[in-house]
Amino acid sequence: MKKRKHFGIKLILAAAVVIFVAANVPEASSSAVTLLRKVIPWKVTEQDVAGQEAVSRNPQSYEEHMGGVQGMEGLTETADGEDDVEQSPSFDRYVYGTLGEEERKVYDEIYQAIDSHESKVRVDTLDQKVLEHAYRAVMADHGEIFWVSGYVYTRYTMGVQTVGLDFAPEYTMTLEERETFQTQIDAAVQEILAGAAGAAGDYEKAKYVFEYLAQNVDYETGAPDNQNIISVFLNRSTVCQGYANATQYLLTLLGIQSAVVTGTAEGEAHAWNLVRLDGDYYFIDTTWGNSAYNNGTDEETSFVNYNYFAVTTEEIEKTHRADEFPTLPVCTAVEDNYYRREGKYFSEWNPDAIGSVYARAYDAGEGRAAVKFSSPELYAQAKRYLLDEQHILDYCGGLTTLSYIEDTQQKVLILNFS
Repeated sequence: MKKRKHFGIKLILAAAVVIFVAANVPEASSSAVTLLRKVIPWKVTEQDVAGQEAVSRNPQSYEEHMGGVQGMEGLTETADGEDDVEQSPSFDRYVYGTLGEEERKVYDEIYQAIDSHESKVRVDTLDQKVLEHAYRAVMADHGEIFWVSGYVYTRYTMGVQTVGLDFAPEYTMTLEERETFQTQIDAAVQEILAGAAGAAGDYEKAKYVFEYLAQNVDYETGAPDNQNIISVFLNRSTVCQGYANATQYLLTLLGIQSAVVTGTAEGEAHAWNLVRLDGDYYFIDTTWGNSAYNNGTDEETSFVNYNYFAVTTEEIEKTHRADEFPTLPVCTAVEDNYYRREGKYFSEWNPDAIGSVYARAYDAGEGRAAVKFSSPELYAQAKRYLLDEQHILDYCGGLTTLSYIEDTQQKVLILNFS
């Protein structure tokens, strides 16, 4: 089943239309994710408002809690002596970089309002679609935002003409409650990132985050706060939106550009990540990294599944479909894919080399090993040779019990040893 979105609507004053966009509804399926999809069309009666009510207000300051970008320090002096405002605090975020000038300006206004816990802000656009895109961009770039579930916008009109838009975040807690949660999250995150101290490069850092979340956070559809990082860092139980937000947040703290991607996986609502590793873009699905997501919660069968760690667009699109917004790059790089980096990828038939991958894991008592193949034909040949013809015994002496997991879409063969 897919999770259904629900929306509410209300009117304020005789002069303005207020529409509530919800981004938090009950979890209804194993892969469902709730997020802002669109501003719903709604027919209402619009009346004239005083022209001065449509005056725009510009953002004045920016700041963020631990792990975020630092505040604007003020103005800098240009060469010709004119004042120049410093760049946006989100200048290095992926989705922000895909936006046009108007959407970026509204993005900054929305981000400031949410970060400052403002009740309402006038945005520099009259286009509701621009407002929607800017909000979705903020949420995709800032997985650390856990205190907002959607927004209300107020449209001011003069006759049939829109003359102003107000943005009002829908907060799920007070500022004091948010600060209490943030202190607890900061402590948990600090402890987690201490384990990444020895990770030298982008690949190692991303792999650490992927493994940590897959191994230490349970997938549970009924988990409290499962649409935000509270469920991950404080409750250790979440769904795909929580995994994706936490992945984005931790990678950003480690200096890796990342964004939350929303769409569907195997036909159901889902969330995953776009990441930039060593200068190239890849997709990571941390939810699917937790094997219990698909295979149940038996500890004996739960393991880290690397099939969707640093994959290409072609690979992710076998099962995933991203929303039309934001624009995503076509990911073609393969160097930081787990199987290639770990020497577990084969593009030609070499039975001894393939067998040695399984043998090393078996001899080390690891319990399982996985190998990825470049083609369905090579995958089928390896399966036939190792399992049907039982040549796995040539490499894993003394093996008495063996089970295997197939992923024909990613052409990965996982062997479980007993």
